[in-house]
Amino acid sequence: MEELWIKIFFTFAGDIKQMVSWSFLQGLDIYSWQVITLLIISGFLVGIINTVAGNGTIISFSLFMGLGLPSNIANGTIRLGVVLQTLAATLYFNKNHFLSIKKGLTLAIPTTIGSIIGAQIAVSIDKEIFKIIMGIVMLFMLFLLFYYPQKWLKGNSTSCSKKTTGLQIFIFLLIGIYGGFIHIGVGLFILAALVLISGYNLVEANALKVFLVLIYSPFTLGVFMLSGQIHYGIGLIAAIGNIFGALVGSRLAISWGAGFIRWFVAFVILISVADMFGVFHYFIKMIC
Repeated sequence: MEELWIKIFFTFAGDIKQMVSWSFLQGLDIYSWQVITLLIISGFLVGIINTVAGNGTIISFSLFMGLGLPSNIANGTIRLGVVLQTLAATLYFNKNHFLSIKKGLTLAIPTTIGSIIGAQIAVSIDKEIFKIIMGIVMLFMLFLLFYYPQKWLKGNSTSCSKKTTGLQIFIFLLIGIYGGFIHIGVGLFILAALVLISGYNLVEANALKVFLVLIYSPFTLGVFMLSGQIHYGIGLIAAIGNIFGALVGSRLAISWGAGFIRWFVAFVILISVADMFGVFHYFIKMIC
């Protein structure tokens, strides 16, 4: 038993996708207390990361595959937690008057259309090329976080008050396609678009982000449900942690403000980029 939890710790500490295999979990009953505990704890972390920044879903995705789910079913199963965690966070942000529902509904139209397209199409791009492109985009986003700090911290009230532009519609359509296809990392792209293009500060952008994901996620969830690509047991157990993590994350975002979110987003981007380019894998090989 002690050996199991040591393995779990070092799996989280490393590159969860490649460096350490989750295969040791496959011999366990998914309804055993060890697996249930792991699902809830990981779901809690995912809920916090996704609410404050984004890209936390990679933890659930890799864990579900480690439990024996094929990648397509793992991709569908993560959507259960996404819907429930964004519902919890949206209610909290709205209760505290940080959510612009009118603007959110406007941007939700192209995002939802894109998400339905993304959930149904097969993308033929090489995975390694896709990782490199996404890593470069995230590095550029990291540069903007520090080159234009006031945009992220204070927003642009003039841009917020303007009507939705054609550029915003196009950008959120593309984000929706990506979110519908894989979802992992979509929160970071939504945050960047809301701050740099729509003019919101990071707290307001976070509220809109979870609302947008809440609007489009049931549609993509429906596509995976109709295809029979969801494991409800694993998804719903992890969703318990997702919900509580989302509530904690939204509370942190409001209480600690845009400055905290900016540094948290920067940290998540750094970890994500290091993971994409195999930095953790390199160091683990050196140690081992």
